[in-house]
Amino acid sequence: MATPNYMDDIRRESARFLQCLSGADPQAPVPTCPDWTAADLLWHLTEVQLFWAIVVRDRLRSPAAAELAKPPRPSGYPELLRAFPDATDQLIRALADADDEDEVWTWADDHTVGFVRRRQAHEVLIHRLDAELVVGAVTPLDADLAEDGVDEALTVIYGGHRAGATFHHAPGFGRVISADTRHHWDLTLGRFTGTSRTTGQPFDEPTISLGPHDQHGTPSFTVTASAADLDAWLWRRPTGAAPVIVGDAAPLLTVIEHGVG
Repeated sequence: MATPNYMDDIRRESARFLQCLSGADPQAPVPTCPDWTAADLLWHLTEVQLFWAIVVRDRLRSPAAAELAKPPRPSGYPELLRAFPDATDQLIRALADADDEDEVWTWADDHTVGFVRRRQAHEVLIHRLDAELVVGAVTPLDADLAEDGVDEALTVIYGGHRAGATFHHAPGFGRVISADTRHHWDLTLGRFTGTSRTTGQPFDEPTISLGPHDQHGTPSFTVTASAADLDAWLWRRPTGAAPVIVGDAAPLLTVIEHGVG
């Protein structure tokens, strides 16, 4: 896979996000986030970009200081619209002044600025799609960024296992195929079990693990679509064309349903 230029992606997708919401009714519902209005969506991404800008800028090893530094939500929509590009600028500046290998706090096993850079490119990409759906003006997702988004979704969002978890894989494997970029991902489905290190509560949840785990033969199911449609589908957003599913992909659908709100 080609590695996208995440900095350019964050700039481009943030600009499109703002363009869409600048002309939106603040009370317009967000079809893909039923409890949110356009104003809620705008503030959400503003908060997210400000939070990670502080984490990266200050090389934080804990989220507490970034949480405390969050400003109150502006009361009016014009103020919200002015706050967003400032948040984007702060995020871009923080990322530009950091190396991918620099250590920072993240919620994942990967505690590097590189993880944040990649995650924020995909955060704004999906929320750009949400903003376009608010105003009814959907444009294509960049194929290279979307392909990387599929990889991130399968390896981090759905395939990331909690610390101390044990993976129990089921027989066979599935294959997700990007028809336009000609890349595919083999994955094994199963469950991971263990005890939460924060709550002490046991867990037993559906998950996936990339790779066929030495299982050979024909995939038990395939899911095929363009990279853009796969990325949107994995995030439970509308697609231009529905993925073509061959075989029994119900276990994967369960993981997706369980893993993304």
